[in-house]
Amino acid sequence: MAINNPQQAYQQNKAVTSSPGELTLMLYNGCLKFINVAKKSIEENNIATRHENLVKAQNIIRELMVTLKTDTKLGKDMLALYDFILSRLTDANTENSMEKLSEAEEMVKDFRDTWKEALQIDRKKRHQVKA
Repeated sequence: MAINNPQQAYQQNKAVTSSPGELTLMLYNGCLKFINVAKKSIEENNIATRHENLVKAQNIIRELMVTLKTDTKLGKDMLALYDFILSRLTDANTENSMEKLSEAEEMVKDFRDTWKEALQIDRKKRHQVKA
């Protein structure tokens, strides 16, 4: 099936050719995108759009949870934080709560920013000129 939309083709190619670390960053960014649409939907009292986008954000967090290695303390701690984010997103959806949505958003931003920094450090280490 051919893709006629150049933007869609670019995004699909980007996802196929990205490293696992870059894919994780894309998931965080996608989650934040859906959260922002949900926030706007809460402000506009658009229940259907709020629900649709919060379900998408919840699905991303679930994906991060199931792919997480939990054989270390760090992995177990991250799983607990993802679970908290998921509960905030669920509560924000059922309660139409901007406060709970903002809590989830801040935590996802923290994860995203930390992950982005880790990727940059890793790239620098891998691309250093060896003497």
